[in-house]
Amino acid sequence: MAEALTQYKLIVLYMLDHVDFPLTNTQISNFVLDKEYTTYFTIQQTISELIDSELIRTKSTHNNTHYYITAAGRETLSYFPDKISAAIKSDVLTYFAENKMELKQEISIVADYYKTTSQEFSARCQIREKDRALVDLTITVNTKEQAEAVCSNWQKQSEEVYTYLMDLLIR
Repeated sequence: MAEALTQYKLIVLYMLDHVDFPLTNTQISNFVLDKEYTTYFTIQQTISELIDSELIRTKSTHNNTHYYITAAGRETLSYFPDKISAAIKSDVLTYFAENKMELKQEISIVADYYKTTSQEFSARCQIREKDRALVDLTITVNTKEQAEAVCSNWQKQSEEVYTYLMDLLIR
């Protein structure tokens, strides 16, 4: 089992090393599960161990966690270039080639909320491209439920909101 777990760790590191944006738990899990490399619980254990050993780092919001490879993760990956088969490398690269736009869009639409000092909630909604915000909108609401609704709806409707704002503001 230790050999297999090492293989899964290297696959996750390889994935994170071959994109210029973070991946979510769902994106990593979906790839591994779709290819039937392992089970959901094993890939969650793998990700947890990579975090604990500081080979990957996370950035979390209320509704999602993004994973990034660290310098130590890249270094570790470089020690085992032949431990990932050519077929698995090809699967990863094909997955990225076929899904890169969708994967990027999933992580470029960001929404999170926090409690303000006046006991209200602020929902911060962003459309990001690389390390810059194209839209950065903060809306203050009265309840946590409203903040969660704003964040959820932003994930679904950000493109329409962006288009509407641009049309309205550029006239």
